[in-house]
Amino acid sequence: MDLALQIENLFRTDRKKFLGFIRQRVRTAEEAEDILQDVFTNVLAASANVSKPIENIASWVFTAIRNRIIDSYRKKRAETFSDMQLPGQAEDGSDTFENFISDLTTGPETELMRKTIWEAVLKGLDELPAEQRDVFVKNEFEGVPFREIAEETGVNINTLLARKRYAVLHLRKRLQELYESINMND
Repeated sequence: MDLALQIENLFRTDRKKFLGFIRQRVRTAEEAEDILQDVFTNVLAASANVSKPIENIASWVFTAIRNRIIDSYRKKRAETFSDMQLPGQAEDGSDTFENFISDLTTGPETELMRKTIWEAVLKGLDELPAEQRDVFVKNEFEGVPFREIAEETGVNINTLLARKRYAVLHLRKRLQELYESINMND
């Protein structure tokens, strides 16, 4: 069977499996769909230049998908803590964390909430390994670019990005717990 036909057949039969694999590694279903379409377009185009038979086409496609996901990570800017929303905020129209913290309204409830959130953030930062905490604080609170942190510390930018990502995930979990406990009291 022609390689292009085998690839098209693979796309029809295993599309959901590939899409599920991608979806676990990217933010949105749209992004996953875009990656899948790009990969299959590129794989079909590359198949015209393949001279040797490919023993496991699915493995070849999975490798192409993995590489494309890695490329998409490299092209994205680093996710900032203030860009993140807790689950459900986008749907219910709630503000971002930063907008809530910088809310200029005053009142005892707002002040208590602001103080409670900052305490949770600071406590969460204290729970992190020093490397993750330092990268997070320098980049998020002090506004130091990753390139500058890398030059200063001699640590690879990708390592710094990973450290910040772990810090963000930990803080997100901490704040989710706080959010849930506040909602239980409403």
